[in-house]
Amino acid sequence: MKELSHLNKYLLKYKWHLFWGLVFVIISNVFQILPAAMVRHSIDLVMDNIRVYRSFGETKAQEKFFDVFAQSILIYAVLILVMALLRGLFLYFVRQTLIVMSRLIEYDLKNDVFEHYQTLPLSFYRRNNTGDLMNRISEDVGRVRMYLGPSIMYGLQLFTLFFMLIPVMFMISVKLTLFALIPLPFLSFSIYYVNNIIERRSEEIQKSQSRLSTFVQEAFSGIRVLKSFTREKESVEKFTLENDEYKRQSLRLTRVQSLFFPLMLGLIGLSTILTVYEGSVEVINGSLTFGNIAEFIIYVNLLTWPVASLGWTSSLVQRAEASQKRINEFLKTKTEIVSEKDIQQSIEGKIEFQNISFTYPDTGIKALKNLSFEINAGESLAIIGGTGSGKSTISNLVSRLYDVSEGEIKIDGIPIKDFNITNLRSQIGYVPQDVFLFSDTIFNNIAFGLTAPAEQKVIQAAKDSDVYQNIMDFPLGFNTRVGERGITLSGGQKQRVSIARAIVREPKILMLDDALSAVDTKTENTILNSMKKIMQGRTTIIISHRVSSAKLANKIIVLNDGVLVEEGTHDALLEHNGVYRELYEKQMMTDEVES
Repeated sequence: MKELSHLNKYLLKYKWHLFWGLVFVIISNVFQILPAAMVRHSIDLVMDNIRVYRSFGETKAQEKFFDVFAQSILIYAVLILVMALLRGLFLYFVRQTLIVMSRLIEYDLKNDVFEHYQTLPLSFYRRNNTGDLMNRISEDVGRVRMYLGPSIMYGLQLFTLFFMLIPVMFMISVKLTLFALIPLPFLSFSIYYVNNIIERRSEEIQKSQSRLSTFVQEAFSGIRVLKSFTREKESVEKFTLENDEYKRQSLRLTRVQSLFFPLMLGLIGLSTILTVYEGSVEVINGSLTFGNIAEFIIYVNLLTWPVASLGWTSSLVQRAEASQKRINEFLKTKTEIVSEKDIQQSIEGKIEFQNISFTYPDTGIKALKNLSFEINAGESLAIIGGTGSGKSTISNLVSRLYDVSEGEIKIDGIPIKDFNITNLRSQIGYVPQDVFLFSDTIFNNIAFGLTAPAEQKVIQAAKDSDVYQNIMDFPLGFNTRVGERGITLSGGQKQRVSIARAIVREPKILMLDDALSAVDTKTENTILNSMKKIMQGRTTIIISHRVSSAKLANKIIVLNDGVLVEEGTHDALLEHNGVYRELYEKQMMTDEVES
């Protein structure tokens, strides 16, 4: 229960749901217990008066006696029916308070977990896979809800019923009560044991189902490759193997589940037999009536489900505790990227890297080594280098997705760590190397960074990124849905929509991380010509392995294995006859061959 103590603040928040739930549980138990006493009175009424009824023979007195007798039984029957209806009504209230409480806490907990996810740094997402993150906010929170809802509800029903019913049973007969209760602990333990086996095998089925779903998803996603290499038969064979494993696990679970109800009914039946046996002995001795036996059988049946649910709820609590522990692990993870002075101001865009070194915390790879450069506000810088040279790391550091290992980054002469993070990022436009579009309309994807989407701004951004005509060629224009991860668009279209999304917010700092890698030379030149206008008045960082993209920049730096090896203008670097000139000549030759 230590891990589950995190939920106490939510229980305190919804304390009135819990209070009224307890009240309704007690009232529903009252209307559950009273009918048994009425059954006893009605049976005793029959047993006490049946001989009197027969003694009248077939006379009018017998008919009158029967009318009075039947009327009394009918009154008991109506009272039992009314109490059953009232119990049903209050059970409805129980669910409307306790189960609703669990749903409200589930809602709050999911929001809190998701909100916390948003605060965690990029390194957290590199360490943890998406499936695990999703399981903690869905499967684990769902298991916690079962503790907050059914476990608490059935727990309250069990304890209140025991405290209300056991004294009543002891008042009638201590010995008969003990006989009736003997099988119940075994019932609870047996259900707990069987339920644990069911849970373990259910988890195995979930894992098998996950593997099966992953295989099918990959097969459908890669259907083009599958057909191209004529591997359909092998794919079917692998699917059959996975499906066989799923079937085997399902049958194992079914065999255990088949024990559940026979076991429960067997132990309930044993309790009933013991009650009838001992009750009959006491009836013969004259200490109890036939009505007491019927009453006790009803009491035993009232106790069996709550006792059975004790084993089930214990298992639910165990599962919830394990799930909450997993959730708490992430909730206790704090981001080290925090604002030291919380400065919120409009920036000009001057960027200074002062002896920056950076090592990725999750991999230990040293991406940058003692790097220094400066970009004045409104100027542009091109960063050229091969794969793994540390180009994209610079954009991550400027956006403060990571903090530097050594050195200091300044914006407008202020250390980047002093800025309010949200305020800083809101003034940066970023086009990532790996373009991600949401499953939404093109308009909403471009307007993603705007607090109040403006149609004219979106249209102009589309024109500036040379994607406007492509959008208008679609039947629905800007209302075209791009599908999951932008699957309905070509690679070049996705990149240009991503550029439009970055520039529509009119950022003070614009970063293009290999943003033109998926477009042809002609489209690249068109976009670059548009970019000249876009770059005016804002600081621009162009990260690319293409030399052609660097021509726009006021200054170019060349990186190699995280080290700055060359720095200067395009013309100056060509005259230097170094790494930049070598890259330029190779790419010019490639472009000539392609043309």
